[in-house]
Amino acid sequence: MTTGDGHGIGPEAEDAASFPRQTDGFERLWTPHRMVYVAGPAKPTDDGNADCPFCAAPSREDSEGLIVARGESVFAVLNLYPYNPGHLLICPYRHVADYTDLTADEAQELGAFTQEAMRTIRRVSGPAGFNLGMNQGAVAGAGIAAHLHQHVVPRFSGDANFLPIIAQTKALPQVHDEVRRLVAEAWGGDA
Repeated sequence: MTTGDGHGIGPEAEDAASFPRQTDGFERLWTPHRMVYVAGPAKPTDDGNADCPFCAAPSREDSEGLIVARGESVFAVLNLYPYNPGHLLICPYRHVADYTDLTADEAQELGAFTQEAMRTIRRVSGPAGFNLGMNQGAVAGAGIAAHLHQHVVPRFSGDANFLPIIAQTKALPQVHDEVRRLVAEAWGGDA
């Protein structure tokens, strides 16, 4: 690559389109059903609470909205595209984007629901650990940045086994209906 005056700026750049096709090492697991989420009419938007799936979920039946438990100011819902079985999201009912926008009561209940989610998932499936987190803003990885949600991701020994590493494939052994039923039935039980 050169500047306008012909001086080089490092290695010569070549047009990638002229290269023979190189594989990237990833096998493809085709999931056309995700197109409803990615490009279809059901794709979540960040345009406000009228289109927000976290605002819509509480108005549905629990099984239809994938809701596990409801509180006064927050609810627990299964992630539609989970990292692992039992991946929950703890969401305030109120459409707020930032953790600092929560009231004291919402923040307290969000914390209590996160704790109960961990207790419940331990009773249901015995994970070895958890990842907890919030992606604040689209640049931080939030798919739906306009509505705050806390991820509770159970981690199992071997969940990062050879499949994701060698085959670039994630195995999810339970379907949403089964996971939602098991977690909902165990919610609030004895530790």
